[in-house]
This record gives sequence, C-alpha cells and structure tokens, in this order.
Amino acid sequence: MSLSLILVCLWAVTANVLAMTPSRDHHWRNAYVLIAIGIPMIGLVTWQHGPWLGLLVLAGGMSVLRWPVIYLARWLRRRTLGG
Repeated sequence: MSLSLILVCLWAVTANVLAMTPSRDHHWRNAYVLIAIGIPMIGLVTWQHGPWLGLLVLAGGMSVLRWPVIYLARWLRRRTLGG
C-alpha cells in the first residue's frame, strides 16, 4: 500500500475519532481542519493512482464530511437560482 493511501486511511480514522468527541461548535472547526488536510491528500492519491481512485477517495471524504457538502450545495443553488 502506498504512502498516500495510508495517509487517507489515517485521515478517515482521525475523522471518525473526532466525530465521537464532544464539541461546542458542532464539529465545524474539526471539519475545516479535515478539509484543509484532505484536499492535498486527494490530489496526491490522484497523482499516484489515477483519477478513478482519486474520485473514490473524494466520495469517501464527502460521505464523512457530508454536512459541509450539503451546505455548499445549498449555497450554490441559492447563488445560481437567485432564490
């Protein structure tokens, strides 16, 4: 297993552990840190293993951090539809 895939697995374990801890801001600070760390790792996986595995890792990260993705989609919909 390559270093990039090991880092992605460690990121996923860390995200799950952080989700189990109590948080006053509903884990938004943790989500920002995980996003900032995860984006370069997706690029590294894509570079080393190709776009299909990069998309798979992206889908896994989006399933872990689903609420930031939902809020982004809502914001984009409001911006484009003017609603």
